[in-house]
Amino acid sequence: MHTEALFRDQPYLEQAEALVLHINDHGGIVLNRTVFYATSGGQPGDTGMLLRADGSPVPIATTVTGESKDHIIHVPSAGSELPEIGETVTAAIDWGRRYRLMRMHTACHLLSVICPFPITGAAVDEADSRVDFDLPDSGWTKEEVSQRLSELVEADHPVFTRWISEEELDANPLLVKSKNVRPPKGAGRIRLVCIGENASVDSQPCGGTHVATTAEVGKIHIGKIEKKGRENRRFRIRFGPLPAN
Repeated sequence: MHTEALFRDQPYLEQAEALVLHINDHGGIVLNRTVFYATSGGQPGDTGMLLRADGSPVPIATTVTGESKDHIIHVPSAGSELPEIGETVTAAIDWGRRYRLMRMHTACHLLSVICPFPITGAAVDEADSRVDFDLPDSGWTKEEVSQRLSELVEADHPVFTRWISEEELDANPLLVKSKNVRPPKGAGRIRLVCIGENASVDSQPCGGTHVATTAEVGKIHIGKIEKKGRENRRFRIRFGPLPAN
């Protein structure tokens, strides 16, 4: 069952009218289109509400994917009264939370520019995100990385998306920074998130939501660099300036 993912091209869209197509056995709600991002690629699913015609809200606790990336399921809070199939609702995300996640996700991309090593894991959060790198001995300090992150943020680089064919991705394997996870194929095209004029700073496959310029990330720093195995280093990203020691 296909849902038009409005967030892919309109990440700043906070709400939109939609039609209820299906309600699964667990109460998950499928709409014909949505502004809700579904959990994927380390970014958590959106929360918010579906507003019914009479003004009553259906709180959405999270959003997940079903059989494909285009099968988006809105998971209501426990005990919520569900809408009817065929009903028109207004899907409205928790914009403050989404915007913090957009800023953080963009910061994770910037970190992968500064640390050009294979990514072994990542998790985007509102306050404390992480990126794990295949890196035996980082040789980096949190002060150095924080300074370089700040420079990229302050440069106010544009952030945008473009699509390439699966064949183009195969011809440019270095676009994929993840060590173990490849972008899903079968749709015929791959979404790239690009940073800088003509993608001069970065370009990599990603289905998440991001801010429009690096300056929107705001003050950011590395909270700590942790050793997670013989060849794995975890960089923790946090909002705000680097605290004084």
